[in-house]
Amino acid sequence: MVEAAELIDNDFLRQFEIKIDNHLAKIEYSLQERKIFLTKLIIPEGIKDQEFSKEFLEAVFEQIQERNLSVVPTSPEIAKFVRSNRKYKRMLPVGVRI
Repeated sequence: MVEAAELIDNDFLRQFEIKIDNHLAKIEYSLQERKIFLTKLIIPEGIKDQEFSKEFLEAVFEQIQERNLSVVPTSPEIAKFVRSNRKYKRMLPVGVRI
């Protein structure tokens, strides 16, 4: 589902966005130095696919990884995603544990 849609980094609103079936899912962030703080995950109720949020987060993390940034998840849903995906734990800055 996510593969067919375009992931947009809206730096003006400081959020990653993806539009699926006229619904806008987004992850709000704050960028400080070489760290990106992922603060809020918003999935509209119109998106019923259970795997969507996982695929959306994977796409966002891949884009962040390409930009060589560290990730600080402050949202409980995003922290849970990082805990369950070991390959993204290495993107945490030194001293940050979740």
